[in-house]
Amino acid sequence: MMMIKTTRVVLVASCLAWAAAASAQTADELIEKTLTATGGRAAFAKITSRTTTGTMTLSTPAGDVSGPIEVLNAAPNKSRTLITLDLSSLGAGQLVIDQRFDGTSGYATDSMRGDRDITGSQLENMKNSTFPNPFLSYKDRGTTIETGGKEKAGDRDAYVLIITPKSGPVVREWVDAETYLPLKISLKVEVPEMGEVEQTTTYADYHDVDGIKIPFKLVSTSSVQSFNVVVTKVEHNTKIDPALFSKPGGK
Repeated sequence: MMMIKTTRVVLVASCLAWAAAASAQTADELIEKTLTATGGRAAFAKITSRTTTGTMTLSTPAGDVSGPIEVLNAAPNKSRTLITLDLSSLGAGQLVIDQRFDGTSGYATDSMRGDRDITGSQLENMKNSTFPNPFLSYKDRGTTIETGGKEKAGDRDAYVLIITPKSGPVVREWVDAETYLPLKISLKVEVPEMGEVEQTTTYADYHDVDGIKIPFKLVSTSSVQSFNVVVTKVEHNTKIDPALFSKPGGK
């Protein structure tokens, strides 16, 4: 999620969290089929935290840049995404972006663009991305979901879900009509100094981790940036210091 020159990164925590819904008959039926396909309610009930590590590669006009990414999640909806990109090929140093959400407020540190409170649609997306699966109790949060017909997602037939949270941007999700695994999502994200842009993320290479199906490859595109994430390791119920979700140093 970004663009080099004035480097911007719109982080992937919400994308990872939303990878878990469906649509075909009624919305309720499709959500249950997707929950079952991605692990089932009993398996999700055992998950209290997740540590995801991998590599992020950003496409720029001057060539690709890459580096490690780590995403931490804790129930019910705390998250932290840490990205380090090597910009030496572009004549710059290291870019480090640390985005945190404590369940209520969000904060981002950026070695190139400075620190800032997370606000607007980006904050609302984080609030709506409850862990370990946004669909487990979506009605309790005032979210409504409707079916949007059947479309192609790549070369796969897919059902479309239109997800309307109580507050924040509408999310469209495409779910494989055969496997009921999520194929892609589209939502509005806020890019500093550019306002809201539409971002589409596709999911592939699902792995079973503790009974939960997790995509190990994500490709995200928008009008301002294109990047992919290849996950190398996922661990559940890891001990995570709660301070990692809060503003650094209590600022």
